[in-house]
Amino acid sequence: MAKYVMWGSYCENVLEKREPFRQAHLEGLAAQKAVGTLITLGPTEDLKKVFGIYEADSEVAVRQWIESDPYWKNGIWTDYEVHAWIQAF
Repeated sequence: MAKYVMWGSYCENVLEKREPFRQAHLEGLAAQKAVGTLITLGPTEDLKKVFGIYEADSEVAVRQWIESDPYWKNGIWTDYEVHAWIQAF
């Protein structure tokens, strides 16, 4: 399977706005991690960007996981990019 990186942006006041969706978001990430789809995901220290690494059959699959996340559906993540990634080391 190929690896993909995701860079996204958070909305303003993310700590307050994410609260109603946080548990569902974390549960979804845990399920993706358990099956090996999600390698890692987290915010930058300044809470402006989110970074993730996925392992998947296609970029389309990664985009489907991102767009089904409560953070995307509820505007916590405001945009994102997905790129195929070559793990060189």
